[in-house]
Amino acid sequence: MKKFNEIAVFGQKLMAHSNIDEVLVLIADEAKRLVGAERCSLFIVDAENALLWTKISDGLERIVVGLESGIVGDTYTKACAQIVNNPYEDERFLPHIDKKTGYVTCNIITVPIYNSKRKIMGIMQLLNKSEADFTQDDVEFLTFYANYISGSLELVMMQEEN
Repeated sequence: MKKFNEIAVFGQKLMAHSNIDEVLVLIADEAKRLVGAERCSLFIVDAENALLWTKISDGLERIVVGLESGIVGDTYTKACAQIVNNPYEDERFLPHIDKKTGYVTCNIITVPIYNSKRKIMGIMQLLNKSEADFTQDDVEFLTFYANYISGSLELVMMQEEN
């Protein structure tokens, strides 16, 4: 219950920001803290160009992949969370990103973020849980978190479009 209370407090902090860059950093930092992950990337859906892209990503300026590429693409296509605790053995994993940064991904969890029309507007991807592998409990918790932050994220994305 403590984590859910922490999310409620975080929501108040989140509502004080209207800049998309600030909101994305706040969401990512809180997600990492809540599940004990090293990195978090928030991929935004660009359906028109069939892309998923990050505006801000831990360790990289920007990542751009096709809507069906990698584990984030599979999350988008299947519209469900994914846990991959041995990514280098998973054919969907995109190891060239690790090669580019020198980072070693040990485990991954991805969760779709839905807009008010129940369409996927983004994918939250967390890497390298510090104490153990990602679990179904993490999926359930991060799904709750994604639903909680989705309204704020949708609002700042709409403001940026205008």
